[in-house]
Amino acid sequence: MKHVLRPLPLVLAVLVTACATAPVPTTQAPGIQPPSTSVSGIGAGKMATSLAPVVPVDTHVWERLRASFAMADCAADPQIESWAHRYTRSPQRFENEMRAVLPRLVYVQEIASHHGVPGEFALLPWVESHFKPLPPRANRPAGMWQIVPGTARHMGLAVERDYDARLDLTASTDAVMGALSHYHDWFQDWRLADYAYNAGKFSIDRLVTREGAPPAEPAVPALPVSAGTRQHLVKLLAIACVVREPERFHVTLPTLDADQHLVSVDIPERLSLAKAARQAGMPLAALADLNAGYRRGVVDGGAGRHLVLPSRHAEQLRTALLAQAVGPRSEQVASVGTPSALPELAADNQSTAPRGEHVPAPPTPEHAAPRVHVVRSGDTLSSLARRFHVRVAQLKRWNGLRGNDIRVGQKLTISAPD
Repeated sequence: MKHVLRPLPLVLAVLVTACATAPVPTTQAPGIQPPSTSVSGIGAGKMATSLAPVVPVDTHVWERLRASFAMADCAADPQIESWAHRYTRSPQRFENEMRAVLPRLVYVQEIASHHGVPGEFALLPWVESHFKPLPPRANRPAGMWQIVPGTARHMGLAVERDYDARLDLTASTDAVMGALSHYHDWFQDWRLADYAYNAGKFSIDRLVTREGAPPAEPAVPALPVSAGTRQHLVKLLAIACVVREPERFHVTLPTLDADQHLVSVDIPERLSLAKAARQAGMPLAALADLNAGYRRGVVDGGAGRHLVLPSRHAEQLRTALLAQAVGPRSEQVASVGTPSALPELAADNQSTAPRGEHVPAPPTPEHAAPRVHVVRSGDTLSSLARRFHVRVAQLKRWNGLRGNDIRVGQKLTISAPD
């Protein structure tokens, strides 16, 4: 991607929610609260009675994705079917690749749903990078969304030596989905939103001003864009075509175990990925691949950072972090199945309710001054609303915001002014 606009990470405090197993997708974003996070739902909420529960296979991921599609189908343009056949030239290879990226795809789709972006765009990383967190090189695009440094900074995504938000699954996806939503608001056409993602909003806006808004057909607008920009949309519709009609291309789409859904866990203190991997009970390489934004293998909890990992490992990491936070009283967590084992910690974090349930914030003392938060890299209105148990609409009203954009260093009121 060459041009995009804004941000979003997310996370619940030390506690993490787990991935939703319900067949109907949540409207929030997975662990992203969803990523089932936010970005989506897992039912870890009240302390689990087992660290390794038996969970069913989620067979509804493809139905949910198809139900969220909003653009043309396979028959809309011969180029679409042609590219769909190219993607599935080797059905077995296609199935293996799709199985490998499915956890990320589901996480992305949940964030897309949170922003009201159609499911086709959850497949956009397949076109850009095959969902690989491609490392940065000078001023070249990086991450699975292929964002250049200048665009990343404009979106509020940090590009630093130790942390590159373009490779942060949660932050980059939220920023991209926010940008796509903005493009659609501007052009009122998801096809042009894709063109804008590839060629830049102002470039496409100039074309529309000169040529006029394209009609509903053909499926690939006949605006005089570059061949690469036109092909970008064709490829996106082609991979969506395969998802719509897999049998047509002799492929079987994989399923996803519910405990493989990705969720986001807040990391309150500086933590190395190596230690986090040990605490979560998963290979370091797998954790590092999911959290490639931490370029030096360390999560800086002071900046409100987070880790994304499969829900079964998130539960184990959550328990380890709880025990670590309690310190000398760690014997209190001997029975993680007892919700009352850590009353002080649960009260402080207000994060023990199952995903999807509203947890009211502690009452504000009468005449207390409103709380203020200084925006950090990766913060978005959505993530702040979840963190402080308020609604995005409230944050906008309290701070006189008309849109969703916020900037690093900005001071936001995050509780009702007295």
